[in-house]
Amino acid sequence: MFRRSWTTPALAGLAAALFLAGCAAQPSRPRLVYEERPVELLFSTGAARLDARQWGQAIDYFAEVERQHPYSEWSRRAILMTAYANYQSGKYIDAIGDADRFLSLYPGNPSAAYAHYLKAICYFEQIVDVGRDQAATGQALAALREVVQRFPKTEYAADARLKVDMVNDQLAGKEMAVGRYYLRQGDTLAAIGRFQTVIQRYQTTTHAPEALYRLVEANLTLGLVEEARRNGAVLGFNYPGDYWYREAYALLTSKSLQPAVTPQGNAKRRLPLPFIRDPSRTLPPQSSGLSPASGEG
Repeated sequence: MFRRSWTTPALAGLAAALFLAGCAAQPSRPRLVYEERPVELLFSTGAARLDARQWGQAIDYFAEVERQHPYSEWSRRAILMTAYANYQSGKYIDAIGDADRFLSLYPGNPSAAYAHYLKAICYFEQIVDVGRDQAATGQALAALREVVQRFPKTEYAADARLKVDMVNDQLAGKEMAVGRYYLRQGDTLAAIGRFQTVIQRYQTTTHAPEALYRLVEANLTLGLVEEARRNGAVLGFNYPGDYWYREAYALLTSKSLQPAVTPQGNAKRRLPLPFIRDPSRTLPPQSSGLSPASGEG
């Protein structure tokens, strides 16, 4: 991932010079001793630790770059490398803080796109199952959309668009879970409100067919025949081969409200796609090389 011009013995020598035995409070995390070294060597060693997935050591070396060479081009790059290492080690708050620090110092830098992207991914990785509070889901959606809107032609926007679809599916799943709960509790009007939210806000998600079916079911319960018929027609027009349309067709037919569209095929009920997090697919900072470009800041 990174281009290096330093030999293995040099890296080994630097590591031996910089690391001490761990302190009593943190025996598993050695602490770097201040010793002035060429910035290229510090940065290269940090990059080597990133490649070896030794996130904590990488963070230490990039911190040393910032400490010994503040406000340099190397320091600028080290901030993003630190953010990425914190993200990979699951320290999302620290990674977001690093990204925010980069953006406050270098808001117009081309790498600002990556800082925004990494913040969005940190929120995305904190999304929990639909049975729990979805605060991080909303933050992730807002941050991902910002990446798409501000940097539409970048590789970061391409990845963000895919994740926006996943987040919308997650939010729709939350609405469906609450709506089903209200149905079980007999609060049919509240359930209808949740299912209508799915149709209005998340109509392209995997939950839309079931939401339409639940609207048919709930409206029939309330005696709202025309509403039930209309929702069934929308379901049949858009998803004629879906399991949920077959269920709606049978339900409406049992009430002498047979829809015009006959179900197609014999599709089985599909479970919603699991929400998958895969940090290995998150884009790393662009290869920095070991020669800082001039004119960026």
